[in-house]
Amino acid sequence: MVVEKAPVTASARRRPSGPVPPKRRRQWSRYSGRTFYLFVAPWVVGFVLLTVVPLGYAFAMSLTNFDGSSSLWRWVGLSNYRELLHDSAAWASLGRTLAYTAIVVPLSVAMSLGLAVLLNRRLRAVGLFRTVFFLPSVVPVVATAIMWKLVFNRDSGLLNAILERLGIGAVTWLVDPTAFYALIILTLWGLGIGMVIMLAALQGVPIELEEAATVDGAGRWHVFRHVTMPMISPVIFFQVVTGVIMSFQVLVQPLLLAETNSIGAAGSVPTSTHLYMVQVYQEYFANQRFGYGSAMLWVFFVIILIITLLVQRSSQFWVYYEVDHDQSD
Repeated sequence: MVVEKAPVTASARRRPSGPVPPKRRRQWSRYSGRTFYLFVAPWVVGFVLLTVVPLGYAFAMSLTNFDGSSSLWRWVGLSNYRELLHDSAAWASLGRTLAYTAIVVPLSVAMSLGLAVLLNRRLRAVGLFRTVFFLPSVVPVVATAIMWKLVFNRDSGLLNAILERLGIGAVTWLVDPTAFYALIILTLWGLGIGMVIMLAALQGVPIELEEAATVDGAGRWHVFRHVTMPMISPVIFFQVVTGVIMSFQVLVQPLLLAETNSIGAAGSVPTSTHLYMVQVYQEYFANQRFGYGSAMLWVFFVIILIITLLVQRSSQFWVYYEVDHDQSD
């Protein structure tokens, strides 16, 4: 019997005699690099068009004598900045802004923390109280300023009516020097957002730490001072930084608290509430000096940046982090 052998194909000749190594699979990735750039493109485009370009345009404008409407402007270089160094009105408004910030920021942080501590207790209808204290922060700033202007009215204001019932004479709140205190009261009225942030920080403190300190004999004040405060210090630091930046940029409230009804009349703002941004507003829209106003804004930006960096530098002495950022993993 003759056994015929099957013909050997070319693929069989090339097949190795040993074990066949496993075929390498293509490395799988969920998203490609193009997908990342596609998702971040809207933010990048918005940042460039709405932040970088306006900043560059404002800096270029600060080097000119542009008045906002005329095409007859010329390049003046650093003349606006040199003029600003000798502008006593601008530096006086900056001093009032620093005083306003030094008063408002500590008071707002302390009062927000105090309200949060009170509303962090197990009280009946605590949700209602939280809502009542939070509501003023959602009222638009223009409506808030107009409402407080009515409250501070000398003849028909609610505040003077209460003072007269208490045997105190009427106070002219919207003129110097009491206009400065009226502005502070208006600012401190909207503490709802800060209260909510502080309340969230307090509820994030581990209860075990407070109980352990209580077992060791610490009183409520010592527990709050040595346990609660260090644990929420990063949130307090955040509130201080954002409060400083926002208080420096106050503009609408002083304009609307002025006794005149003309929104463009920045010169009618009382001297005590004539802050730096009010001075910038006056240079832009009353004096038509867009170049000089832009120079003021750029100097103001540098000042805010320096103060923010100083606050950031001071955080290493009073802010406690559970993870030491100075040590590498």
